[in-house]
Amino acid sequence: MARNAAILLGGVALGATFGAGAAMAQSAGTNSQFVTLLERIVVGAGKAKVAIDTPQAVTVVDQADIDRKQAGTIGEILDDVPGVTMIGSERVLGESFNIRGIGAAETSGDEARIILTVDGARKFYEQYRMGSFFSDPELYKAAEVLRGPASSTLYGAGAFGGVINFTTKDASDFIKDGKTGAVRLKGSYSSNGNGTLASGIIAHRINETFEVLAAGNFRRSDIVDLANGSELPGSEFAAWSGLVKGTIHLDADQVVRLSYQRWNSDADQQDYAQTGTIPTTNPQNFGLIDRTVDDQTAIISYENEASGNDMLDLKVQLSYSNTAVSQENPTSPVPSNIFVADYGYQTTQLNVENTSSFSGEGWENFLTYGVQASHQNRVADPLSGTLITTHPEGTSSSVGVFAQSEHTINDALTVIAGARADFSTLTPSETVVGASPSEDVAISPKLAALYKFNENFSVFGSAAHTERMPTLDEMFQYSGTRTMNPNLKKEYSDNFELGLATQADDIFTGNDSVAFKATAFHNDITDGIASNPITANAPYFINIAGMRIWGLELEGSYDSDVMFARLAYTYTRGVYTEDMIATNPANSIFAGDDVRSIPQDKLVLTVGGRAQDLDLEYGARLTLAANPLTAVATVPVTPMPEGWATVDVFATWKPESGQFEGLEATFGIDNLFDADYRENLSMDRSKGRTFKLTLAKQFDY
Repeated sequence: MARNAAILLGGVALGATFGAGAAMAQSAGTNSQFVTLLERIVVGAGKAKVAIDTPQAVTVVDQADIDRKQAGTIGEILDDVPGVTMIGSERVLGESFNIRGIGAAETSGDEARIILTVDGARKFYEQYRMGSFFSDPELYKAAEVLRGPASSTLYGAGAFGGVINFTTKDASDFIKDGKTGAVRLKGSYSSNGNGTLASGIIAHRINETFEVLAAGNFRRSDIVDLANGSELPGSEFAAWSGLVKGTIHLDADQVVRLSYQRWNSDADQQDYAQTGTIPTTNPQNFGLIDRTVDDQTAIISYENEASGNDMLDLKVQLSYSNTAVSQENPTSPVPSNIFVADYGYQTTQLNVENTSSFSGEGWENFLTYGVQASHQNRVADPLSGTLITTHPEGTSSSVGVFAQSEHTINDALTVIAGARADFSTLTPSETVVGASPSEDVAISPKLAALYKFNENFSVFGSAAHTERMPTLDEMFQYSGTRTMNPNLKKEYSDNFELGLATQADDIFTGNDSVAFKATAFHNDITDGIASNPITANAPYFINIAGMRIWGLELEGSYDSDVMFARLAYTYTRGVYTEDMIATNPANSIFAGDDVRSIPQDKLVLTVGGRAQDLDLEYGARLTLAANPLTAVATVPVTPMPEGWATVDVFATWKPESGQFEGLEATFGIDNLFDADYRENLSMDRSKGRTFKLTLAKQFDY
């Protein structure tokens, strides 16, 4: 099966390439009414532009995508984005991210190699056997994934994998023209685990300048069944989430936004390990724990487009993020102070950014520049016993200054040049004995270009360098037999990309659109920070020579009155560049060995139809994965994962008029054929067949 899957992966990708070439040969006619996947607007890469005209691999997931999937976890939002893999587990408290082979469960520092934001506010969390992002898909209307280190210029040094931006819902998303407000009620059911969601939204326009949204959600699930007939321990949960967001239009150009969101899960006797199944028969079983997870984000922002002033397009944002985990009443057979403790990250961040525009005959330029300051406090407070030296407390402060110039000539050649410098200080708390503050600076320059031969075809390329400074955990972690490493050096990334893009309208009918984008990348990481495989009398973290990661990402889409299709293909390879020998040969790394965080080659193909007279959309999604090169270790040890295939089906009925206007019904079946497999970066087997049903109704007033 794995061999056939690999052949099919290559065949479909090659076919897509030739198909795109045929589409390119068509002349563009009148614009289609449909916005293809690659024609969605990207706002996180500088000046807003469509994805296909961005000289970087970027994918925008919109509200329709989220609704169609009936996503119950954040991972489900991104499961068909090329280059992105969810790692750790299927549990809501065990999800982390991998982009282009960067990111591995139980590897401190990987959270710092991928930047996560919510409405621009930085989110970060790291704790042993826990995920890195806690939220509910129902809060969001979009997610942008900007792959590769080029994003470091605008978001912060060290984004080796890239950036994921989540955007929350707004009142204007629900209030129709001529109406004052809307009430939207929604309920969902998932057969696997008897999962349910109850959601309510109130959007109200108080006057011509002020509108507000209030949203509340309750989502729960029992233990989830796996495709092999067993259960997924620790998968049961109950969580509340909510969002309050106000938008004030001071005038046509000036906007003030205030928002507060919160996600909370409070459960007794849940599995301590959330990133993998540890059976009770194993002597290292961590047992059960009473655990409360509370995640909060507060933001106030000011924007002034200053339409009459080319020198001013100002954005100022102040945000506060607080992620707290409280644990007590453990049942572990291996007592430790790490179980009964309060963990947390509090981050305050100020972003100030302005864009000045210049133009002349046949050219225009957008210069974006600004400053970003942040202060993060890391907490590990044991409720009893000694200090938690394996989760050192302290603060991380940084100030970054950046500038990016985007120059376009004759609407054909676009050149983007940018640079950033981040000045950071790590300050361990007094509880970290023998440690002293560490200061350093990280530099992130880049150069990217895109050339449009015509309206149908363009090529692009980029070169980006970024540096990542060690985290508090990497620098100051120690235990009885292992030491901290105050001499740990920052790591470096040099990334190169080359790609092509094509799009056309009116290909097969008078109202259809096709778009395709291919991106090849090569990333050299030197002085990489890695967990030390030597388990006694050695530092927890050391610098290795590094890694070399390369690959190819393909994205394609087709839209017409009667059908649509999506294609996402990921090919990633990586090797270590130097030996790192351990006393335990199983933990040794040798030059030329495959990087252990490389995901499987994967193709996701979605094909659907539209019956517009019935307001009906339906389709199926095929996911194929080839044999993996590596896989995370499981307890107990299981065979190496193999290639796999799954099929999901879905249908959405959304009347646009008549007595059922405002009603929305979505039905889906995930893993239709109950395929049993283990994705190579997950420690768990696949979830079994799952039936999903969602009903929503909006009342306008």
